[in-house]
Amino acid sequence: MSEILNANPTIRSAADLPSRRREPTKKTKCRRPFGLLSSTIPDSAYTPDPFNPSFSSETESSDSDDEVEPIDEQEIYDLIAPIQDPEHPLTLGSLSVVNLPDITIKPTDPLSSLTNSAATYSRKPPDPSLPVITTVTVLITPTITHCSLATVIGLGVRVRLEQALPPRFRVDVRIKEGTHSTAREVNRQLGDKERVAAALENGTLMGVLRKMLDGC
Repeated sequence: MSEILNANPTIRSAADLPSRRREPTKKTKCRRPFGLLSSTIPDSAYTPDPFNPSFSSETESSDSDDEVEPIDEQEIYDLIAPIQDPEHPLTLGSLSVVNLPDITIKPTDPLSSLTNSAATYSRKPPDPSLPVITTVTVLITPTITHCSLATVIGLGVRVRLEQALPPRFRVDVRIKEGTHSTAREVNRQLGDKERVAAALENGTLMGVLRKMLDGC
């Protein structure tokens, strides 16, 4: 890239980036009997007393820790913030190109398409066993309003999410309103599946995207 479009971008420190910090899981202490031979038996031989009132609550806590947590906005941010900017050796998170408040997750309501018209009563209700389609929307903020790499950045975000998220998720990446001079055209390109597919067949572009995603 011969010319740098934005030579002095605003950079956020890693400490300022949103993150999820989990508390370490407390390990259950086993009750160890006392006696002359107790020191010769390893701790792993003892299990929690099932008659202890605290045993059931500890077991429930352990089971809840094993449950799969739903994907939220913070997790989406964690997936895309490390993407490398195509112009600078910096991440999209540190450049505030992607921001946590600009990420939304909305599940599709299976009943939203139904109306009170007579025609809809003959339709079968949606199968509750089928996974609900969820749309992840990410608004990106280019570092300058005339950034010519906005489409490339949008493609990088889209490719990253489509690779990482389960098939029930739909990805919608757009330029945040008022942050780019040609946002409408860029959004049209990013929302056109055929144009996106054709762009991803370009070897040069794919090389740029692979470099952007190296740190993810």
